[in-house]
Amino acid sequence: MTNSYFRPVGLLCGSDAQRAVLSGDALPLAGGPLAFTHIVNIRRDGEPIEIPARVWANETGNSDIYRRLTSPRQPIAGLYFNRTQIMGVLNMTPDSFSDGGAYNNVEQAILRAGEMADHGIDVWDVGGESSRPGAEPVSEEEEIERVLPIIRILREFERLPISIDSRNPNVFRRAAECGASLINDITALTHQSDSLDIAAQLQRPIILMHAKGDPKTMQDAPRYNNVVLDVYDYLKARLEACSRAGISRAHCIIDPGIGFGKTREHNLAILSSLSLFHSLGCPILIGASRKSFMAKLPGGATGNTRLGGSLAVAVMAAQQGVQILRVHDTQETVQAMALLESVRSAGEH
Repeated sequence: MTNSYFRPVGLLCGSDAQRAVLSGDALPLAGGPLAFTHIVNIRRDGEPIEIPARVWANETGNSDIYRRLTSPRQPIAGLYFNRTQIMGVLNMTPDSFSDGGAYNNVEQAILRAGEMADHGIDVWDVGGESSRPGAEPVSEEEEIERVLPIIRILREFERLPISIDSRNPNVFRRAAECGASLINDITALTHQSDSLDIAAQLQRPIILMHAKGDPKTMQDAPRYNNVVLDVYDYLKARLEACSRAGISRAHCIIDPGIGFGKTREHNLAILSSLSLFHSLGCPILIGASRKSFMAKLPGGATGNTRLGGSLAVAVMAAQQGVQILRVHDTQETVQAMALLESVRSAGEH
C-alpha cells in the first residue's frame, strides 16, 4: 500500500499554463497542454496537505513522482498525447449495455468503423464479449469468430490503430496476429495465469483497467476503504507486475475502470480526482461513455439517452489532462474536444 499520494491541482491551460511554467509558479502536467500550481499530498492516515508546486519540486525524495507527473507521455501505437485522443467503441456483441446488436455483423461494423474514422477518431476499440454488469462470459472461440473478421478488414484500411478489447490472452494473441495494435484488458492481465506472459511476448502496448470482480457479479455491493486510493494502488501494482514480466511502463495505459465494480458515488469520486493518476507516469484512459451512473440525470434512463452526461465527463476528464477517451458518440465527442482545443488556443493570443 502506498504511503503518500500526490495529486496535482490548480490546473491551468493555454497561455496561462505557459506563463506560469516560465515564471516557476507551475509545473507542466505530463508534458501536455496543462500545468499545475499546487500538489496535494494525500495520506490514508492523515489530513491532506496542499503544497505550492515550486516548493514541492525542490523537496528531496520526490524525484520519481516529479518525473512521472511532468514528463511528456511518449507516443503509443500511433497515438500522440499533445491533445486528447478519441477511441471509438465497436462492439461485435449482441448484448452490450448500450449498442448491443447494432454492429454485430461485419457489414454493419465496417460501416460504423468508417463513420467513426470520418468523424475524426484516433483508434478503434473492437470487442467481442460484453462486459456490462451481469453479462455472461462467451467462449474464446466465439469471441475470436466475432472480432477477427472485422480486424482483418480494418487493417486493410491502414488508417487507424486497432485496439482489441478482451480479457482472454488467446483472443488478443490472435487479434495481434491479424494487426491489432493495442490490448485493452478490463482485468489488467489477471484473468488467466498466462495473460502477462502472452502480453509480454506479443510486444503490444497494454491498457490496464481496474475492475472489482467479474462482469457477472461486479455490481453486487462493491466496497472500498478509499475508492480513489484503492484503485490507484491496484493500478500501481499491475504496472509493477508488467515491469517484472518485461512490459515497459512506457507501453502501458491506465484506466480507473468507471462503472466496473463501483457505485455511482465511487465513480463520481474517481472522476473528481483523475489528476491523481498522472503520478503513475502513464497515459490515462477514461471510458465513462453512456455508463449507468448517469441514469439519475434528467432523461438518462437508458444508455443512448446519456449523450449530455457523456460529453460532460469527456470535457471534465480532458480538463484534468486525461489523454484518451473511450466513447460511443464519436462525432459529438470529437466536436466537443475540438471546441475545447479552440478555446485553449484562443487564450494564447
